[in-house]
Amino acid sequence: MSKKVEVLVFPDKEALVQRALCLILSKMEAAIEQRGRFTIALSGGSTPKPLYEALSKQPLPWDKIHVLWGDERYVPPDHCDSNQLMARNAWLDKVNIPAENIHPMPTDAAEHSQAAAQYEEHLRKFFNCEKGFPAIDVILLGMGDDAHTASLFPNTEALKVTDKLVTVGNKDTSVRLTFTYPFINAAECVIFLVAGENKRPALDQVFAETACDMTYPSRLIKPEKELWWLLDEAAGAELKAKLKNEAPNPN
Repeated sequence: MSKKVEVLVFPDKEALVQRALCLILSKMEAAIEQRGRFTIALSGGSTPKPLYEALSKQPLPWDKIHVLWGDERYVPPDHCDSNQLMARNAWLDKVNIPAENIHPMPTDAAEHSQAAAQYEEHLRKFFNCEKGFPAIDVILLGMGDDAHTASLFPNTEALKVTDKLVTVGNKDTSVRLTFTYPFINAAECVIFLVAGENKRPALDQVFAETACDMTYPSRLIKPEKELWWLLDEAAGAELKAKLKNEAPNPN
């Protein structure tokens, strides 16, 4: 179980993004002060895009910031479905971050498993970690209406991989690369950004006392340190009411 779990519900996506920005900047400042650099793994999708745009406007020590990805579609980096392309257009190409500080997932190997192994090797060298799971400072995650996160989809083989940093994820015929859930759980801080009424049924199962982890993969995300769920009202209204009702009465 995570040492710290926060579930916050905001009136709209703009407020959610603003809180995420403040949280990331706080974690960034602390990491750079303590370790001389800050590592962040990005997610794809529409929800984090305005966050990346907001980060692009900040006067930050770009030479001390390293950007990774928690998952990627197996498409060229200039493909419209690429998570890397979205982040570059919204953020990274607008700032003076050194090219060597950007660590995209490779999607050009003939074998998908070869690409996963290649990224794992790169990460182990970068973190100087031959065994076990290195700790990324912040991992951003989204959640689909099927409760998948990163490219960890319900009832897929990727959910069974517990001895690697990176594996192959599959959604129907679409191939992805993805962090494994134990690697995500090793992070200093994991932040879910979830928006939209269509996420309510999945959230209900993710926060249920009993449900199947293989069916609702976001349940597997239980980092050892910090876990933040940042939700907009459309996604989190019912959950907020449920958690409020379940809270112990101080009287």
